[in-house]
Amino acid sequence: MASKRGKQTVRDLFLSMAVIGLVVAGIYVFIPHDEKGIPVKAVDYRVELLTARRAAPYPVLAPAGLAETWKPTSVSYKRESGNAWHLGYLAPDGEYVAVEQSTSAPEKYAAEVSQQAADTGRTQQVAGETWQRWEGPKYDALVRTEGDVTTVVTGTAPYERLAEMAAALEAEKPEAGKPDAGKPDAGKPDAGKPDAEKPAEPGKA
Repeated sequence: MASKRGKQTVRDLFLSMAVIGLVVAGIYVFIPHDEKGIPVKAVDYRVELLTARRAAPYPVLAPAGLAETWKPTSVSYKRESGNAWHLGYLAPDGEYVAVEQSTSAPEKYAAEVSQQAADTGRTQQVAGETWQRWEGPKYDALVRTEGDVTTVVTGTAPYERLAEMAAALEAEKPEAGKPDAGKPDAGKPDAGKPDAEKPAEPGKA
């Protein structure tokens, strides 16, 4: 009798553990939980950006003035892959936004980095520039081709966030002490000299 009671006790123990396991599984499935709870480590991309700007045959873009709630998460520059520049960010709302640039064929490249998004035929004005709107099953994108380089701002974020990133993009600023090539007469020997240095007209002091 003692042996029979012992077997029943062990069986009851296993049954109790099974019931507890089912209850825990039910709680996990039916009660909301945050799968994004693991913090993402920010990356410092300053060295990669400097390297890319020295190597790329186009002005490499990076955001300036974004709030600290934007977190950079990935960066790369691949010269062998159409001089491809990539900079990934986690937006304040937790969505993903990436800046992609390359000299590869525009249509193929934009579709590749936007996870097979497609051109909608619509445009969007961002900071005075015209971007093409692309939509896809996973990512949406803003696409702009200028000369040989295609720039794509893409990710899981809505167009408002993509436009926020696009508006913040800047190329390398001129170094201090160097003339601004965009200004008339910049870099010329007489540019910026005061009139006092010019020869006086005859008869005038």
